[in-house]
Amino acid sequence: MITLTQDSSGFVRMNRHFPNAASIAITFTDGSTAVVSGQRLNAVYDLAQNEFRATNGLDAKGFSRTPAKTVQPKNKIAFVSVTPGKFQS
Repeated sequence: MITLTQDSSGFVRMNRHFPNAASIAITFTDGSTAVVSGQRLNAVYDLAQNEFRATNGLDAKGFSRTPAKTVQPKNKIAFVSVTPGKFQS
């Protein structure tokens, strides 16, 4: 089981997909916990990544079609927003 902890801003660190069959326990700042599948958390990650790319003018693969001005990666997200009720159906 993978354990993630929500930070004070409401995000968990997630810079890649987790295995679909993995169980992931998320501890929220209010003390509650939720256990979700990797597939469900990956879907939330994909939604956050698509929103980030649309907001920042990136294409579907995360590339900016303007000339690069820095070598720092700016086309990825590292934190995903989660709330205690987000995973209930």
